[in-house]
Amino acid sequence: MKAKAKKLFNKIGPGFITGASDDDPSGIATYSQTGAIFGYGQLWLALFSLPFMIVIQKMCGRIGLVTGKGLSGVIRIHYPKPVLYFAVCLLLLANTFNIGADLGAMAASAQMLTGLPYLFWLVFMTLLILGLEIFVAYKSYARILKYLTFSLFAYVITAFVVEQDWKQILVNTIWPQIQFTEEYILNVVAALGTTISPYLFFWQASVEVEEELVAHKLEEMGLGIPLITQQDIRDMSIDTVAGMFFSQVIMFFIIITTASTLHVHGITNIDTAPQAAEALRPLAGDLAYLLFAVGIIGTGLLAVPILAGSASYAVAETMGWEAGLSKKFHQAQGFYGVIILSTLIGMITNFMGIDPIKALYYSAAFNGLAAPPLMVLIVMIASNSDIMGPYINKKITTFLGWIVILAMAFAGVTLLWNMFK
Repeated sequence: MKAKAKKLFNKIGPGFITGASDDDPSGIATYSQTGAIFGYGQLWLALFSLPFMIVIQKMCGRIGLVTGKGLSGVIRIHYPKPVLYFAVCLLLLANTFNIGADLGAMAASAQMLTGLPYLFWLVFMTLLILGLEIFVAYKSYARILKYLTFSLFAYVITAFVVEQDWKQILVNTIWPQIQFTEEYILNVVAALGTTISPYLFFWQASVEVEEELVAHKLEEMGLGIPLITQQDIRDMSIDTVAGMFFSQVIMFFIIITTASTLHVHGITNIDTAPQAAEALRPLAGDLAYLLFAVGIIGTGLLAVPILAGSASYAVAETMGWEAGLSKKFHQAQGFYGVIILSTLIGMITNFMGIDPIKALYYSAAFNGLAAPPLMVLIVMIASNSDIMGPYINKKITTFLGWIVILAMAFAGVTLLWNMFK
């Protein structure tokens, strides 16, 4: 049994870690809001967005495996510079707010659990994440990220600590009752945005290349063509499907936890993920409160490095710098410099007096608006035989990719229409 568990753990790769990182504190806050405001009414989003995530992330993983480059590296070679700069700017804007919101939520949760000052935890969490990402070797760091994925099981356990109406859960999961109100649409876009996020696209493509370097299938990121097989593609696909499924299972359980506690008791205004944990305490007990709060810290430790790392891969490849977590600091100073700068800027946003829920909620909504143009590029790249060779999209994959783009674009346009009409 122990040997099987170890073998399963060793099979966890970039796809699974990417999926797990999707449930960051920003996502937890958005899903908590979803359950608190609408009860079980938006549970259908977990099922609805799953195939979308799988289709797009498998494309990203395949692009990285086949080309030996991250998304920015591919765009830099095959598309005009304005397209590249536009894509990277979208990513940087989305990630900056996300990093800040996640660090703030982690610090607030740690303060709530320990009583130590918020500022202490904010600085401590920031330095801890930077230290791990810069000074720990990639193979060891990837293993740390794997262990951090287990923190998400806190939300599965929490859902079973409180009583659930499983019949209503089933009905609302498979039979959506859609409302065309600004509040409803904003939440749909925010939930989709925090689920299908730009940083996931860039991160998975780049980290698939890191895995090729570890396996000696490529000598240098961005240089040469990796030696891959159909089995490599299948392994990536299985890993990615498992990761995206896990991500949506966690989303599902967070929504039902807050729906069955906060919503039924009329608590519909949740400003932060830690506030959601605090609100659970008198309704569901200390265990639910503790699991929810600890989960926020664990998911932040997993997600913030990925947010900063995805931005750094994008900028480094755009500028033609040495890139990769497998490199030491002195070998890729520009790459690590972007990680440091983006993380510190994110930390500083917590001192700007930005309302926490607006930072979390609207950063997710911005992700929802930024994702469609980036997905257009991903589908075009994955369907281009000059770039992908024999590993181009199948027709059904390309079709599903365009469906994803249209669905996300429709949600974004509907949101803007409701906000500015």
